[in-house]
Amino acid sequence: MSFNFSNPYLSTRLPVFARNVVATSHPLAAQAGLRTLDHGGNAVDAAIAAAAVLTVVEPVSCGLGSDAFCILWDGQQLHGLNASGRAPQAWTPDYFQRKYGDNATQPPKRGIDSVTVPGAVSSWVMLSERFGKLPFEDLMQPAIEIAERGFLLSVVVQEKWAAPVDELRVQPGFEQAFLPRGRAPVVGELFQFPAAAKGLRAIGKTQGQAFYGGEIAEALARFSTAHGGSLQVADFAAYQAEWVTPISMDYRGHTLHEIPPNGQGIAALIALGILDHFDLAALTRDGVDSQHVQIEAMKLAFADVYRYVADPQSMEVTAAQLLDKSYLKDRARLIDMKRAQDFKAGNPAKGGTIYLTAADDNGMMVSFIQSNYMGFGSGCVEPGYGISLQNRGHAFSVRPGGLNPANLVAPGKRPFHTIIPAFLTKDGQPVMSYGVMGANMQPQGHVQTLVRMLDYGQNPQAACDAPRWRYNEGLVINVESGMDPHTVQGLQQRGHQMEVINDSYQDFGSGQFIWRMGDPKVEGYVAASDSRRDGLAAGF
Repeated sequence: MSFNFSNPYLSTRLPVFARNVVATSHPLAAQAGLRTLDHGGNAVDAAIAAAAVLTVVEPVSCGLGSDAFCILWDGQQLHGLNASGRAPQAWTPDYFQRKYGDNATQPPKRGIDSVTVPGAVSSWVMLSERFGKLPFEDLMQPAIEIAERGFLLSVVVQEKWAAPVDELRVQPGFEQAFLPRGRAPVVGELFQFPAAAKGLRAIGKTQGQAFYGGEIAEALARFSTAHGGSLQVADFAAYQAEWVTPISMDYRGHTLHEIPPNGQGIAALIALGILDHFDLAALTRDGVDSQHVQIEAMKLAFADVYRYVADPQSMEVTAAQLLDKSYLKDRARLIDMKRAQDFKAGNPAKGGTIYLTAADDNGMMVSFIQSNYMGFGSGCVEPGYGISLQNRGHAFSVRPGGLNPANLVAPGKRPFHTIIPAFLTKDGQPVMSYGVMGANMQPQGHVQTLVRMLDYGQNPQAACDAPRWRYNEGLVINVESGMDPHTVQGLQQRGHQMEVINDSYQDFGSGQFIWRMGDPKVEGYVAASDSRRDGLAAGF
């Protein structure tokens, strides 16, 4: 594909061309990945090393108690890995009703009863065992070094670090770990995390066994019990990430691949399946018609996803039914080009996060995402090993019925999940490893950036820098302040309830992109890193 390498948007970034490349939301993580590649590792090794560093340098977004997902091209085929956490065996609707009252509809937003068994460490181990080249213990060394010696806080990370302090300082272990002077660190201030270094060292030395049945699992179980939680060593011992087959949708001669439910990646596929019935290239790229039809397609996708998607064993419809082309054609007919609508779910049965990507000159490409969910997750931090725990359990329902009955909490069950990596192929061959982090912004970012590349020929950095919109609910849309005021006005006239937002990090996500330009040993790749974060695309 031939890109236009001009960029009509304000940006601090330029495309990066290299044969080996890593793109992450923090420069130190990207450098750790490059260091790993330079020491003889492959793209999987680089991704693991970068992911470990990110648990230290961007703890507001992820930690050693995160969940993760991955799609990778091994040089021959695609593989998917679901490392989302499962509920403790004690979790039932009655457990939460007894503890939090009959009016409780979800597990708490913060605290120990929002924590499912974390999966990120398991993903690192399984990726390393199956595809890595370097010893697993070596991959933890850059993160250990940074945690022990410390690093200077960057601008965007500091802003998001400070935001939830008043809410989270009451959670066990949070102040000790993340408020070493009784406050959030300031930009350029040294932060050290020796407890996390200890945890990383134990994880590396035991190839993850310490986390899922050894000293860390025992420490986490004691920590949970001491603070009224139900996690037990047996819950950790029973956990293992799962290899899965990605699901896909064809679009403009390419194929987009996502991890199947319990994640929301299927929303991007549904939206693209709807948009395939419109000639977007004939519409002005940043104009009202193009943006309107994309917004409406995304609304239709979310209407079905929020109604049906959960742990697949509990879903009343299948992913194949949700992606049925005749069903999506019928859904596309519901779009009115002249007015915004509040769509309801159809009947298909008839028919706080980091993202990184790495690629090497042997053709291996890795699309990887890990997250503590909301900023700092549960807020709970096991003090001995620096394990900052996610709050994915908050996504469960604890009352039968409701919008999505399939997402009712149960022992060992996985909740509906927001984090999603993406991968693009053409004629069965790899094209792009990419992702856009940020809660329900993720599939919306996947769609908006891909449309810009495939329908309008924008290069990955320009597609990444372009102003975004974000659908919330009903007719409510947030748009970035950089969007053309005439387009905003036109969307308002069609009934969209628009709010212009200046905080791009909070509302519009952040992406990393690696597009294969040809033979990796000759042409290599072009990479982009989102200017909405402190990130870096770097290569050699």
